[in-house]
Amino acid sequence: MTASDQLDEHPAHATFAHVARGYYPTFVSLFTAVLLISNICATKGVAFLPDADVAIGSLQILPIITDGGFFLFPLAYILGDVLSEVYGFKATRRAIYLGFGALILAAVCFWILIELPSADFYENQAALESVVGVYPRLLIAGLAGYLVGQLLNSLVMVAIKERTKEKHLWARLIGSTVVGEFADTLIFCSIAAGAIGISTWSDFVNYVLVGFLWKTLVEVLVMPITYRVIAYVKKREPTYVLA
Repeated sequence: MTASDQLDEHPAHATFAHVARGYYPTFVSLFTAVLLISNICATKGVAFLPDADVAIGSLQILPIITDGGFFLFPLAYILGDVLSEVYGFKATRRAIYLGFGALILAAVCFWILIELPSADFYENQAALESVVGVYPRLLIAGLAGYLVGQLLNSLVMVAIKERTKEKHLWARLIGSTVVGEFADTLIFCSIAAGAIGISTWSDFVNYVLVGFLWKTLVEVLVMPITYRVIAYVKKREPTYVLA
């Protein structure tokens, strides 16, 4: 081999791998970020109308009990719907497993953080433990609910699409949400209730019903936006073929 041949083997510029085209990596990143943030937010128990003595006539108005992640959990399912509708079950399952791994990594990091010896000037150890110390239990709740709920959500959505093709997107969105959100909420709340201070059956039922109804209602309300996002991505994904 001549010297010129050896020079031809080496490019003039540094070599880098190509970043995958399309919107899939972006949606996976958003999906994972929402899961991480919502599980941290869920460490706070939230009650609206905390004064339970409010009444309308003879009807007692009970406080609405949920957790601090209530405004983010629906977004995870919306992103899951977009992934399932555009990329299919296998690609969505891959995103779910990546999110699963990210949640485990967060739990390990928080555990190490708590166990690290505090500096003399650090006075917030107790506050730190009160917030992220319950995270392992919430993590188990989140992992179990998230894994079952998201997989069911994707399976139902793809199964309905096999029958309806590109028609009746609303049926896929609502049907998958009802199944996935109910399973997710019931599993998550059953494990997480004690971690955020829920100790009575009435509060637990309130917690489950509010979470399920809220998440389902939000998805219905934002369905026009979901429609637009899905249509936008379908038109711009070069590998998407209309069924």
